[in-house]
Amino acid sequence: MSSTRTLLLGVLLDGPLHGYEVRRRLELWGADSWANVAYGSIYHGLAKMAEEGLLEIVEQGRGGKTVYGITEMGRADFGQQLMNSWWFVKPIVDPFQVALTFMDRLPPADLVNAMEARAEQLRASISMMRRALGGKQGYGAPRHIDECLQLNIRQFQAQLDWIEASVADVRAGKLP
Repeated sequence: MSSTRTLLLGVLLDGPLHGYEVRRRLELWGADSWANVAYGSIYHGLAKMAEEGLLEIVEQGRGGKTVYGITEMGRADFGQQLMNSWWFVKPIVDPFQVALTFMDRLPPADLVNAMEARAEQLRASISMMRRALGGKQGYGAPRHIDECLQLNIRQFQAQLDWIEASVADVRAGKLP
């Protein structure tokens, strides 16, 4: 089951919504940055879950705005997926690890430039996320949504720490 599916079911636990409202809530939470939500797939996902009996169409409005509500089967599915996410550790798919795998294929000068550019982007992202902490509550996001930002900050900081420690090794010919 995808994270997007779990997110859609979870958002609808609060009550029936149409696709645009679901999207707005996920945008408010910043789910695009930590859950890889493709916003274009929300409407398709809602319709598919309705076909599967996880959601029900509560209202078919004008202009194509379909309002969805979660069914008991959807609640059970959400609960199972949520517990699986807590209890089972799965590898984090990160394209940066693919780049690390092939770092020996770059000339050292290009690798150093790429590492320094990535470090600068990580610093900027960390700074931006720190400024965003606490700001989403003013727009209705739950307080714990900041924990997603906190986790992202720590993950980015771990990458930044690695780069800062390793760039000297690349310059000295110890890496790759």
